[in-house]
Amino acid sequence: MTMRFGIATFITDEGIRPAALGRALEERGFGSLFLAEHSHIPVRRESPYPGGGELPRIYYRTLDPFVALAAVAAATSTLTLGTGIALLPQRDVIHTAKEVASLDVISDGRVAFGVGAGWNREEMANHGVDPTTRGKRMDEQLAALKAIWADDEAEFHGTQIDFDPIFSWPKPVQRPHPPIYLGGESPAALRRLVEYGDAWLPRARTSPEEIVRVRGWLADQGREKVPFTVFSAPPDPAVLAGYAEAGVDEVTLALPTLDEDATLRRLDELAAVATP
Repeated sequence: MTMRFGIATFITDEGIRPAALGRALEERGFGSLFLAEHSHIPVRRESPYPGGGELPRIYYRTLDPFVALAAVAAATSTLTLGTGIALLPQRDVIHTAKEVASLDVISDGRVAFGVGAGWNREEMANHGVDPTTRGKRMDEQLAALKAIWADDEAEFHGTQIDFDPIFSWPKPVQRPHPPIYLGGESPAALRRLVEYGDAWLPRARTSPEEIVRVRGWLADQGREKVPFTVFSAPPDPAVLAGYAEAGVDEVTLALPTLDEDATLRRLDELAAVATP
């Protein structure tokens, strides 16, 4: 099996516009686009940036991923439209079900719904979410989303998410729902992948050895066919060869946020790396 290539990036008000980016990706043969999400960045923040050092400017200025991906959908015909990742615990579950389904409809079934628990505790708190219970909340949200997408009269009753029967259309084009890509490499994230996920979205720091280990572990759980998409990898041929040898299905290459001309030049460089 040939490993596929996509792009992971932040779309901001200071970089290339979404439609132009989508067209450029299809023209160069990339198969997917995964967009980051942050609703806001609190002015007072104690949560450390996972990448170390100062929080990059792009985190402060990212566009809403569903709005951006809708623009990409209108300008493309084959590109998979992914969130990488949607910060599910701080989202309203009913609005999220509507956004994902709506994007799937207008794109004719091209959505990949990447989700994660998040790291910015102050951001979560501003949404009224207790960071210490975000894992339990996310589990219930995923179960509730599946109910909303599948049932004409959906309801859910949990400790974090609770609603009586509702009508919610449209339903997604992809049935029973768009694939759920679970981000994260922790034991809790992997357990969540087994129970709720359709694909794994590990970050690029995940080694090929760990990818092989997780593949075997998933097989032991009866989930041997889960696709793996590595998120935001560097364009290093040796690193990419390691992923291919480990059986990774797809790699999204990290694209810096630049203006249109600079982005197109960078995409040409990335396409050269991705071409067999």
